[in-house]
Amino acid sequence: MNAVVARALTKKFGDFTAVDHISFKVRPGEIFGFLGPNGSGKTTTIRMLLGLIRPTEGEAQVLGFDIAREPQAIASRIGYMSQKFSLYPDLTVDENLTFYGRAYGLRGRRLARRKEVVLEIIGLSQRRDRITANLAGGWQQRLALGAAILHQPELLFLDEPTAGVDPVSRRDFWRLLYELAARNTTIFVTTHYMDEAEQCHRLAFIHQGQIIAMGPPGQIKRERMQGDVVEILCDRPQIAIQALRQAGIPEVALYGRRIHAAGPGLEERLSALESLLRQAGAGPQTLRIIPPSLEDVFIANVKNSIQ
Repeated sequence: MNAVVARALTKKFGDFTAVDHISFKVRPGEIFGFLGPNGSGKTTTIRMLLGLIRPTEGEAQVLGFDIAREPQAIASRIGYMSQKFSLYPDLTVDENLTFYGRAYGLRGRRLARRKEVVLEIIGLSQRRDRITANLAGGWQQRLALGAAILHQPELLFLDEPTAGVDPVSRRDFWRLLYELAARNTTIFVTTHYMDEAEQCHRLAFIHQGQIIAMGPPGQIKRERMQGDVVEILCDRPQIAIQALRQAGIPEVALYGRRIHAAGPGLEERLSALESLLRQAGAGPQTLRIIPPSLEDVFIANVKNSIQ
């Protein structure tokens, strides 16, 4: 049985369609990434799957239960971590876990055992008496994850769990997710970070409420990128970007100091592109064909979806 099945799931707010007839499945034990920019429909989808809001059209089952008819049966079997830190800042780490454990129905020895296990998993055993407000952001996210897994949920929903967290803490957080997946916890995670999306077993790209690509990251990059990607390093990137766009290159974007130009047949045009940039005054440069990143693929698919 799939952990999540959605069929033509739709949510409208008046005349605005936030989620537009999306269909997908989440397999047991996988990390399923829901990738998209802010406002693309990620949080609305999670809220429907949690049973917090009713879909306008379509249907979905979570762990075999219908989201519209059986939301209470779903609630006791899942964990949820929102993008906004929702624990009590004036309580200690231990007190927060006790509070949330009791909210999930844990008592006595079982609660005590689960707290010890969770504190070990999230690395907060030595900080259990710290006031939560005094923890750094990355440790607060670990605590929020710990609260969400206290009752050993079969399925964990994480909505932008590392938003605003530093890169090192984000990397450590994802190590925890892989440990949980190894313990057979299914994870549904929304993100707009491409490096996080690379770590998911499978992905769905969502844009303006519609799924525009789905599959394992490697497969998406192989099958959903039309043409080549050229990485360009030069002294005057803004001049280079303008020249490339005027030359009709379908996709040009700046990544730090490097330019990515994407389009069909660019490998055969490397010499011509080099001459073009030199004549435009972009300065000394290096050009090379590179494998597409998920960001390259996402941008290309977004453009295709609106053409």
